[in-house]
Amino acid sequence: MPELPEVETMRRGILGAVGGKITLVEKTRCLKKPISITPSIAQIRRRIIGKRITNVDRIGKRVVVCVGGTAEKANDFLILEPRMTGLVLVANPPTDEHMRFRMEIAGSDVDEIGFWDRRGLGNVRLLNQTELNEQLGPSKIGPDAIKISAGEFFERFSASGREIKVALLDQKLIAGVGNLYASEMLHLAKIHPQRKCNEIKKPSYTKLHEKMLDILLDAIKHEGSTLSDGTYRNALNKDGSYQNMHQVYDRADEICFTCKKNKVIRVVQAQRATFFCRRCQR
Repeated sequence: MPELPEVETMRRGILGAVGGKITLVEKTRCLKKPISITPSIAQIRRRIIGKRITNVDRIGKRVVVCVGGTAEKANDFLILEPRMTGLVLVANPPTDEHMRFRMEIAGSDVDEIGFWDRRGLGNVRLLNQTELNEQLGPSKIGPDAIKISAGEFFERFSASGREIKVALLDQKLIAGVGNLYASEMLHLAKIHPQRKCNEIKKPSYTKLHEKMLDILLDAIKHEGSTLSDGTYRNALNKDGSYQNMHQVYDRADEICFTCKKNKVIRVVQAQRATFFCRRCQR
């Protein structure tokens, strides 16, 4: 589930590690489905133990720990990708049995960084600059959803014949938006999720861009959304609170908060659940 607000919260939660020296790297003992860790843990140790963390960045839905070099030009990049149930933590994992990877750090405000994943769908990758560009550069990942301009947003989406909700989930078009926040931003922009991108007029795209920024930045302020399954937690293993602000997501058959007349509808698009109000989003 973690989308841009949740992953940005994870990133901010481990910022205190910047300037610290990595003293230990381990693949923790876990009897559950293993996650992908590449290259081997031995190679990761050889490349980053003894090096300093120079920055903590984010690419879409991934935390990027920059190691060695400078804040502007690191030598290596440790990618922590949560996927559906992964968490980046500094302490108190929800359970010990689902811990997958951890680093100990000296000389910073953060003593350790851990990667926890209940379902084992996430991954850890150590990349050099060339590999980072090849795997997560602009040809693979679109501009970040909280940095893209309204003009570029319109240009990227307006020529597509896909349904707008489906297009918003395409990380090559825009990075960071997922199923939950796509439903929310379309609702506030009053756009039907099944409208074709090339049928939506520019003023509606301007409105959608505005609501996207409002929602994502507000969700970051509230440290993300912890849903009923309780999986997502911040770096200190605490709940986010933006779930209390949801207008339509996971509210099928409940009265719409906006019009207070129609019930929220649930449909499936590209194998993902979409929630909207037919009265508000014609």
